[in-house]
Amino acid sequence: MKTLVTGGTGMVGPRLLRMLDQPVILSRNPERAREKVGHLVGRIIRWDPMAGPPPAEAFAGVEAVFHLAGESVAEGRWTAAQKARIRDSRVVGTRNLVQGIAQVSDRPRVLVSASAVGYYGDRGEEELTESASPGRDFLADVCVAWEKEALAAEKLGVRVVTERTGIVLGAGGGALAKMLTPFKLGAGGPLGNGRQWMPWVHVSDLARLYLHAAEHESIRGPMNAVAPHPVRNSEFTKALGRQLRRPAFMPAPYLGLRLLFGEFAQVLFASQRVVPQVALDTGFTFQYPDIAAALKEILAPAA
Repeated sequence: MKTLVTGGTGMVGPRLLRMLDQPVILSRNPERAREKVGHLVGRIIRWDPMAGPPPAEAFAGVEAVFHLAGESVAEGRWTAAQKARIRDSRVVGTRNLVQGIAQVSDRPRVLVSASAVGYYGDRGEEELTESASPGRDFLADVCVAWEKEALAAEKLGVRVVTERTGIVLGAGGGALAKMLTPFKLGAGGPLGNGRQWMPWVHVSDLARLYLHAAEHESIRGPMNAVAPHPVRNSEFTKALGRQLRRPAFMPAPYLGLRLLFGEFAQVLFASQRVVPQVALDTGFTFQYPDIAAALKEILAPAA
């Protein structure tokens, strides 16, 4: 299966690239991409997602497109300018990608596009499968618009899957890297009362979920890319503390994090009990279904 990948140099990209056969990747900075993942790809083509559609040559013979590109939501405070970058990098970037698909006659069979569990907003104890309604906050609005742009490819005869991704856990980056320092210093603990549900996924399982979506013709529309056993924030912090052999009892108050992170603090305290129903119904087997096993695999080599 000839594939095209955007966002291939992020946390998930290299894991996915290793599973593909000489994929083509689109990158704003081909030189940097060549340094990071050049050994994993067949070709690197320059593309600025905000500038317009990719060149037609990028789609030559391509059967599946994996669209991972997007501005990080966890970098810096959510100023008006940063929120615009978060939204436009997803909405405009995806629109331009689909326009590129529309301009070629030999179109891919499937587009697997990143999305996020932010689609659901803060939902308390409600169990959230792919059929749940969207939330009404900034990230939910972004995800709704983002998925709409991806789903526009259906009118071109392309099967579309939108992967609503949870908190990605893996070595060397992402959310876990930001958590390790306070825990290693003995200052880790739950966020607030710790009762909020955390939808998470091991980075290896996430890469496999992308491939699963591309290979299974029956999967269309949203697919929750999370582990089958969501945990409360307090359970996660206890598991992390046990793995690091550090205490994990110092709660982080909402007000303090609001002062530190601004509006993004709402995301940290949101409760989302997300279930990967589509993945389970289509026979996907998680390598890391439980948080303790996932953290052990990620952190034990460095312990």
